[in-house]
Amino acid sequence: MKIAVVGSGAVGGYFGGRLAQAGHDVAFIARGSHLEAILKDGLHVESLQGDFTVHPARATDDPKAVGAVDVVLCCVKSWQVAAAAEMMRPLVASKTVVIPLQNGVEAHTTLAETLGSDHVLPGTCRLISLIKAPGRIAHVGAEPFVSFGELDGQPSERAEAIAGAFAEAHGLSVAVSTNIQADLWKKFMLIAPWGGVGALTRAPIGVMRGVPETCAILEKSIREVFAVATAHGVILDEAAADTIIRFIDKLPHDGTASMQRDIMAGRPSELHEQTGAVVRFGEAAGVATPVNRFIYNSLLPLEQKARGEIEF
Repeated sequence: MKIAVVGSGAVGGYFGGRLAQAGHDVAFIARGSHLEAILKDGLHVESLQGDFTVHPARATDDPKAVGAVDVVLCCVKSWQVAAAAEMMRPLVASKTVVIPLQNGVEAHTTLAETLGSDHVLPGTCRLISLIKAPGRIAHVGAEPFVSFGELDGQPSERAEAIAGAFAEAHGLSVAVSTNIQADLWKKFMLIAPWGGVGALTRAPIGVMRGVPETCAILEKSIREVFAVATAHGVILDEAAADTIIRFIDKLPHDGTASMQRDIMAGRPSELHEQTGAVVRFGEAAGVATPVNRFIYNSLLPLEQKARGEIEF
């Protein structure tokens, strides 16, 4: 299967690397020193599921050099999706399927606005990884998992075919979802509160859950996301929030969320697409989100500074 990975960082590098390791024709769309390192020495992945190297790796910063593919994995940050959709046009032919694997619940609609809904298969993933150095990805937590599915929940040949390609890869598991909206929001219930409270406290998840006052804020944030999801008609189990809270208890003590790491490092983050989205979706449904609103408003100056909108 011909696959292009748009955004070959911590997530795209891992899943794209595994697909290349399995023998699929994978093109990595990257840039800067990361691209240079991949072209020179290959893509190196350190993983709890076994280290490996893709060398030589097919990599470029120009999608036109790749041409049309069967599948595009969109793995850029959520705030970069709209620009990525324009950039990936040369990769998309009549039957190309684009699978977004971002945090958040809006990437598939953003892609559809540019590429058409028929090309987009909403997806989500579970993976704790990072770019250790240019050309080097480190998988440091969670068992890698990816799922995707049609918005109507119906089975499709294209979803099954892509799942078959992932199933050939080592070091991950895959599922075709019959309720991808619920899957997106269940992950959102975890990642948005974790990233928001983590960015405020500058503390790893083990510390946050060990301080009762901070843990209470985290739990309230999760329950607000649940209330917003159900108000928008997302079908979730009544115990979904409790399930997320129990899952947090099992996370590595030193674990941090990607949005948290970006904010702490002074980089542009997914604040608008995570905590900000909770607030926006809440307003649209008439659901109060005081905890998430406080988190968003508190972090907004740091986000604006990272984007060069204000100085201090």
